[in-house]
Amino acid sequence: MTNDTSTTWQLSGFGDEIDPDPRVQCAVLSALGARHIEVRSAWGTNIVDLDDEGLDALATTVRDAGMGVSAIASPIGKSELSEPVEFELGRLDRALRAADVLGSRYIRLFSFWCHEPDAAARGRDEIMSRLGSWAERAERAGVTLVHENEKHIYGDVPERVLDIVQTVDSPALRLAWDNANYVQVGVRPVTDGWAQLAPYIEYLQVKDARLADGEVVPAGEGDGELRETIANLRDAGFSGFASLEPHLADVTSTGGFSGAAAFGRAARAFRSLTDDAGVTLA
Repeated sequence: MTNDTSTTWQLSGFGDEIDPDPRVQCAVLSALGARHIEVRSAWGTNIVDLDDEGLDALATTVRDAGMGVSAIASPIGKSELSEPVEFELGRLDRALRAADVLGSRYIRLFSFWCHEPDAAARGRDEIMSRLGSWAERAERAGVTLVHENEKHIYGDVPERVLDIVQTVDSPALRLAWDNANYVQVGVRPVTDGWAQLAPYIEYLQVKDARLADGEVVPAGEGDGELRETIANLRDAGFSGFASLEPHLADVTSTGGFSGAAAFGRAARAFRSLTDDAGVTLA
């Protein structure tokens, strides 16, 4: 049944899940109806490792394709807390440079690996301090950081994600909501996290997963409560980016890959859900 309420979201996607070449990335996304791309890597090089010449070439490629950049999908915070402070500050500077060159107002990041049982509690205060300093730099640059709830980092469950945004308490730090990642740590995203986190959600990363085995599946085929998420965002007046991150072929610690065919399948599955909810993807 189609909802009568109509709203428009901006469709985007992680281009490097399609192909290493950004020309191919843009072509496929455009064919799927997207006008934006989320940049994690180009030509096999991570966005924070691209030099100025590479950033300029990427900007030209995206512009020539008639597209914009929804977010810089940086790896910042996918690191050990034992790394020197300067390590992530250097990567943040490169991400801010990329955001400036590519015309993006968002940078995606994380909140440090916490693999050991007591790592989150032991590292909590230092993690908050570092995230706070990142938010200060981003605010000065006019950029918003969006924290992704990646599994096995400090902010992987709703309680600690809420701790981050409330403790840092900065308009330059908001949330990228990822349903599949919540499922993979045993959380039902809407049931367990929506009420407390909804005020801070700025960006939607689209993938789904099954509770039984953690396998990533197209939107609506898992336990990630995508239908409920879409309805809640619609009813809250969300009009931002929905970025496809299917992870349907391969997953690594730094990202994932789907290929053009599987990426298209993921896009069609998501569009079916948004059509049913009366949400237009543009």
